[in-house]
Amino acid sequence: MNGYFQIINEEMQTSVMLYPAKDGGLELDITEVTDYLTFREIDYNLSSLYAAAKELKKEPVKVFLNTKRGMPEEEMLKVRIAGDDMSASVRFYAPSNDGAVMDRDEILNDLKNRGVAFGICEDVLEHFLSNRQYCKDYEMALGQERTRGEDARVEFLFNTDTKARPTLQADGSVDFFHLNTINNCNCGDVLARLVPAVPSEPGRTVRGEVIPVRETRKAQLRHGKNVELSEDGSELRACVSGHIELEGDRVSVSNVLTLKNVDSSTGNINYSGSIQISGSVCENFTVHAGGNVVVQGVVEGAVIDADGDVVIARGMNGMGKGKITAGGNVIAKFFENAEVLAGGYVDSDSILHSKVNAMDAVHVGGKRGFITGGYICASNGVNVKNLGSNMGADTVVEVGVNPALKQRIQELENTVAENNKLVRQLHPILSSASQKVKKGQQLPPDQLGYIKELYILYHTAKREVKRDNRKLDELQEILENSKHAAVAVSGDVYAGTRIVIGDLSLVVKGRVSHCRFVRERGEVKMKGL
Repeated sequence: MNGYFQIINEEMQTSVMLYPAKDGGLELDITEVTDYLTFREIDYNLSSLYAAAKELKKEPVKVFLNTKRGMPEEEMLKVRIAGDDMSASVRFYAPSNDGAVMDRDEILNDLKNRGVAFGICEDVLEHFLSNRQYCKDYEMALGQERTRGEDARVEFLFNTDTKARPTLQADGSVDFFHLNTINNCNCGDVLARLVPAVPSEPGRTVRGEVIPVRETRKAQLRHGKNVELSEDGSELRACVSGHIELEGDRVSVSNVLTLKNVDSSTGNINYSGSIQISGSVCENFTVHAGGNVVVQGVVEGAVIDADGDVVIARGMNGMGKGKITAGGNVIAKFFENAEVLAGGYVDSDSILHSKVNAMDAVHVGGKRGFITGGYICASNGVNVKNLGSNMGADTVVEVGVNPALKQRIQELENTVAENNKLVRQLHPILSSASQKVKKGQQLPPDQLGYIKELYILYHTAKREVKRDNRKLDELQEILENSKHAAVAVSGDVYAGTRIVIGDLSLVVKGRVSHCRFVRERGEVKMKGL
């Protein structure tokens, strides 16, 4: 407790009682006593007060002031407001022995009259009322600091920095083939999200004055082709599978990726849509596409993997390591020392020392139109101008029912069955949710998010069923036609060429022309065209 003082009014005189500090409190400042007496217009002897203050140790000291009986002095307070008007401290002074203490309302009114109109610390006031201490500073009011809000912003859920840079391997080496330059996305993916503004809260001083704040800025989700805005306006979603394009703050999705070349400037390409390459695909690089791949130049010792068709305008020199895998057809000017696997047919002007496997047929025409060396397999047959080589290069051509074709059909049938099952399971859930929304029922945010995920899953499964059924029809037609597969040669077949149809084979003994090889009565026979 701090040291304090109290006016004592007696019959024939006025005195002041000085109380010493206790329990580590602050000593009484005699200047504070003289200021109070001056303010109250009470006569006193300064020397007597200072002398008494020196004697103030453990017990109170009573100091004579004058021979007049003073007026009763009520409890009073002194207010000090901080320079920034954000806090106010109050110092209370004891009433005279015959004066009254202030009640709660009187204190509040006095504070208001002295400029404290906001932020009263109720707990501090209650503490004083229950345990009055004088000549002590109480932090009686605190202003409200203004709260700086946050501007609304757009959160992009993909890499916005696509400058080519190598991938650092775990062992510290650098992989220059994976440069992470393309942002792939699938249909239904959330590409960007609007993060709403956090409003600013104005402050208030203890005088009650409002501290203004800057208004937060709004943000807008801007989008281009193949992107849609969610119903609540908070998200951007991809309408197709492809790659994300960001121009300024506008998000678009393209399902055709256009490149000049595939080389060290791009790294390996892994893309969910179709790819158009105006130049070439360089040695040791890899291209994967969820759609078609069209190359206007040449493909060197590279790997191309496409779910759709592959078209190479100027051909492919595989260098013994290049490979093309396509879910659809493969068309190229030529193939040399390459491996080709096509889910449809293969069409080329020439095939040299390559391994080619087509679910449908292989067509080799044009001015040169030759197959020399290597292994050619096609379910529905091979049509070629010249087959084999007069230099004796090993050339094998196999047609007929392809085990891989049957396996692919079985895989597609299983996938269709699984997706149809999923569609049947999700339909009643989505239907029930739709009915609730139509009736005006509000779904909880977590449930709404779950329903959105199921909606995307449902429509994805339906699209896949439609796509796979279409592919199944194509493969079933190929399987049916493969029963009558043949090898047709419009030019020459050279000696040493091996023809395989099903489990039967024939090695051509001498050069023959304009013929057709078919399976008949348990053997491979040659017939004229």
